[in-house]
Amino acid sequence: MAKISSPLALLFIILSSIMINHFHVASSKTWCIATLTATNAQLQANINFGCSQGVDCRPIRPGGSCFIPNTLVNHASFVMNSYYQSHGRTNQACSFKNTGTFAATDPSFGKCVYAS
Repeated sequence: MAKISSPLALLFIILSSIMINHFHVASSKTWCIATLTATNAQLQANINFGCSQGVDCRPIRPGGSCFIPNTLVNHASFVMNSYYQSHGRTNQACSFKNTGTFAATDPSFGKCVYAS
């Protein structure tokens, strides 16, 4: 069996760790967003519920980082995800009476950052 010198072994370990960190690994992060079939009344109810349960809803208010685009689906998705992330990331925390669904891609945009 061939012996590898200590400096060579160290170089191998360093290069291996660099390469491993460049491989894309499937993310275990998930976000909760509103379904496209949810009605405006359901979306508004989800916003009201989330905001009444301790979710910070300032970002969806006028001037907030997630106010634009000013649509119910975008505002509800932000609130629903904040609730989901702060309530154990469970299936139930994203249910919202079957108006929530999971996204594997970060829905953040511009200055509007969704918790993960």
